[in-house]
Formats: sequence, C-alpha cells, structure tokens
Amino acid sequence: MNVVIWARVSSREQREGYSIDAQLRATRERAQKNGWTIIREFLVAESAKRGAERCVFNQMVDWVKANAKRENLRAILSHKLDRVCRNMRDAVRMQELEDKNGVSLAFVDNQFGPGPAGALSFNVMAAVAQYYSDNLRTEVLKGIDERAKQGWQHSRAPYGYLNVKEDRNEPIKPHPEKSKAVIRLFELYSSGQYTFDLVCEKLHDEGFTYQKTHPKFHRTAVSYILNNRFYVGEIQRGGTHYQGRHQPLIDRATFLVCQDVLNGKNRRAKPLVLMPLSGGLLTCRHCGSSITGERIKRKLKGGGVRVHDYYRCANNHPEDDHPSVRWRADDLEDAIVADLASFKLSRCRVRLRTSPACIGTSAWPRPSAGPR
Repeated sequence: MNVVIWARVSSREQREGYSIDAQLRATRERAQKNGWTIIREFLVAESAKRGAERCVFNQMVDWVKANAKRENLRAILSHKLDRVCRNMRDAVRMQELEDKNGVSLAFVDNQFGPGPAGALSFNVMAAVAQYYSDNLRTEVLKGIDERAKQGWQHSRAPYGYLNVKEDRNEPIKPHPEKSKAVIRLFELYSSGQYTFDLVCEKLHDEGFTYQKTHPKFHRTAVSYILNNRFYVGEIQRGGTHYQGRHQPLIDRATFLVCQDVLNGKNRRAKPLVLMPLSGGLLTCRHCGSSITGERIKRKLKGGGVRVHDYYRCANNHPEDDHPSVRWRADDLEDAIVADLASFKLSRCRVRLRTSPACIGTSAWPRPSAGPR
C-alpha cells in the first residue's frame, strides 16, 4: 500500500521538546512494519493560532487529490490524529478525501475500527483535538492580557529595544545604538521640516542603520515608529493602553507634536522649498482659492538639473468655466512690481503736501484707481 507521511509540530510544542524527527521515526517504522511504501513526506512547524494559514497542509491535500489515482495512494500516515486534524473542519476535509479519492487516515498511536463505532471514535477524538486547540488559545490569550496589565510587551520588542531573557525584572531594555536612531527620528520629524523620505535620507547620512539587510530606513518603518505609543511608555492591547514598565525613549510632548504634524495640524513649520508668494498671500480672482507654489526639476541631457518655479490656483476641483491659472515665478513677480508701481505718488501731489497754499483747495488731485 502506498502512503503519504504527515508530521507537524506547533511553535509552542517545539519549545516544550517535541520534534518532527520523533514523529518521522515512528511513522517510518510503522510503514516498514506493515510493508507500506512511502511516496512522499510532508513536514511543517507552524503556529497553532486561530485563523493561521495552513499552507503546507493545504498543499498536501491538493497534492493528494491530484496524485491519488496516479500514485495509487491509499492512506495518509501520521503519528496521532491531532497532528493532522486541529479542528472539526480538518476532520471533515479528511473524510471527504476518503470518500472522493479513496485515501484514508492511518496513525501510529490512534486506531479506529471500521463501521459506525470507528466513525464515532474518530469524531470524538477530532472534537477533543479542537477542544484542546481552543482551550490552549484561551489560556495563551489570558497570559498575554495579564502580561500587558503588568506592563510588559508580550511579543518581540519594537525597533529601538531588545529582549533580555536573562533579566526577569527588566526583560525589555533600550538598544544601545538603535534607541539613538529612534530619538533622532522623533527630533527630526517634530521640527515639521522633514517628510518621511527626508527623514530616511537624514538618518542614513548621519550613520543610523535600520537593519543589516536593509540599512536605510523606509517610509513604512518611519510611520510605524512615529505612531507607536510604546516609545512613550505605553502598551496597547485590545484597544486598551496600559502603562508599561519599560524605559520610554520619547517624552509625551515630543510624541504629541509628531502626531500633530502627521495629522496636518501643525501649520507653523517653515517649508524646505522657498516659495514666498504661496501660502495664502495671493488668491485666485475667479474662485477665491489660495495661490500655491510648485517646483519642477527637469534633468538635462548634459547631466545637470534645471529648476522651474510656478504658482497656480490651489483649487483641485475647479468648475468647468475656471480658467487656467498658472504663472511662472518671474512673470508673477514682474506683474506684482508693475501693479505696485501704479501706487506711486505724482509730483503734483508731493508739491501739494509741501505747499500750505494748496491745502483745502480744489487743486488737490484724486488718487488713481489702480488695483487693490
């Protein structure tokens, strides 16, 4: 009889001393004792958490369905039932595999006889396996919640910290080098003068390293760090924030300033690109929107870069009859100078101001009607 071997351990079982090698040894001995031929072996160490993708298990099921007839497969051999079926849904899939493809389950420790009694025993054991999985999940979540309430992170410490298993009193400590990068990142961004990309460039230029495989910071990492309240001494669990017992790297005032910058509430930052006529100084005569500036850089064939400054209407959803409002910076400055020139006082007006004899007479000239 041709069989396929399936062996599985969860991450927690690995820590408790279970191994795939022991399962393989037992299943191979069972196959050799019964004279079965092993066609293929599927091995996996996966998380047992609910909703986790059982990628290798799904691959095994698909492979068995596709090759059952060609390879003359008759059984999937495993150490125990709970190695294959973690819940009732897996049990149903295995029963369908037997009904449609003729591939049944065989075990080293669990034996199920034929008929209704064997099916009942199988279903009971599958229900017990699901109970064990659900109960284990409940206990793990309970431990995670309790650890958060005590002020400690339940998982791997974020960037800037390191896990210290040897120290039970302080299992999470600031990293001697990466913590400086976090502090510098918040300093730069809180100034309001840096975008994510500029922060990444600045940290790289100053010699800070994100990871060995990716030395340069990237936008996703910067966003995660700036939004993580762990750096101000808080731990988030299930929508609730707990006061952590680890050492904070950032003071709350700096963190809140960064949140204002992220949310666009900080309008006092000086722009890195000097566009003095933007920011509401001028408005569009047609719709009343502010005139904003934009800088366009074009690469030259010779290798240089030519910079063009433009001013345009900031209305991104104009009406159909809205004209195109786009000025070159030099042309707009010339227009402003020409408009201001119309406000010059005439010589006659100057003489009238200096000559008392003209005061109160009809010779006083009226000001010209120039643009306001």
